Amino acid sequence: MEATPLKTVALHAVHQQLGAKIVPFAGYAMPVRYSSDLEEHHTVRRGVGIFDVSHMGEFRVRGPYALDLIQRTTSNDASKLQPGKAQYSCLPNAEGGIVDDLLVYKLAEEDYFLVVNASNIEKDWNWLQAHNTSGAELENVSDQLSLFAVQGPKAAEALRSLTDVDLTAIPYYSFVQGTFAGAPGVIISATGYTGAGGFELYVPNEHAAAVWEQIMEAGKPFGLKPIGLGARDTLRLEMGYCLYGNDIDDTTSPLEAGLGWITKFTKDFTNSEALKAQKAAGVQRKLVGFVMDGPGGLPRSHYPLVDAEGNAIGEVTSGGQSPSLGKGIGLGYVKTELASPGTKIFVQVRGKNLPATVSKLPLVAGTE
Repeated sequence: MEATPLKTVALHAVHQQLGAKIVPFAGYAMPVRYSSDLEEHHTVRRGVGIFDVSHMGEFRVRGPYALDLIQRTTSNDASKLQPGKAQYSCLPNAEGGIVDDLLVYKLAEEDYFLVVNASNIEKDWNWLQAHNTSGAELENVSDQLSLFAVQGPKAAEALRSLTDVDLTAIPYYSFVQGTFAGAPGVIISATGYTGAGGFELYVPNEHAAAVWEQIMEAGKPFGLKPIGLGARDTLRLEMGYCLYGNDIDDTTSPLEAGLGWITKFTKDFTNSEALKAQKAAGVQRKLVGFVMDGPGGLPRSHYPLVDAEGNAIGEVTSGGQSPSLGKGIGLGYVKTELASPGTKIFVQVRGKNLPATVSKLPLVAGTE
């Protein structure tokens, strides 16, 4: 059986010219790094960097039944959204797990924009189609848009010359649609996956190359550099942001994953009764962040987590070296009674039980 060829983003050739190491990710050929993960991580935390994350999926949901579909399929309460606002949410499945996590943007009355994970585009599209019993207008625009994340404390300064929009006036999880770097109708969103502040820019593909070039040029005085998926992962891990397929999936409850804040029981949605019952009963396990107590071993996905006696208490879902802390950090599910910050746990690394401490999220102070 032949392997499915990898899809490419609109600026694939640009990343090759920039010397990026290209790797398969979520069915796409994506830039994982341009220089080093460590250098790119610090560039974003301390200054500003640009990610091409155009592999993400985007759906338009429109018409008089748009909100009805979103309310029935997502866990958060989209009725609270005003035009110009976005919210983080998830699509619960019927078995207590999560189909995907996503962003819901309200562009206008009866006009919503959903941003989903690249690996789940087809799965999410089929899920929404199957639940679209009232007749909302659905359009998959994933292949029409590029998405650039300009992240870091200097992001607003670096982009100021490219738009008349006052970037510093856009509140967190809000957005403006306007002309950006000469491209009309760009969604300029004060969101991101790094905890370093900044913006996500949804750009029609026909303008993508020109917009990228102008961002790179305008950002030069501020030290802006292109950043790959390697640093994106360490940045989000320091913040304790979930990665679908690692920390949340079809088998993890949003309540176990610490996503009770986006699970609103003021409305009915897929499996809401069962999740409400789970909340009342209390979850048996919780997703926690932890920091290794000393050097000598990095936590990796699927490494066992054990207690002081060596009894299994869970496993690592995401892990690695924190460039900001200079220590190993991770996320993992543990028994609820061991989930409090300050609790000592152990990570099994190559047959050794290495001590770690459950820590409050974020593991590193972000700007948001």
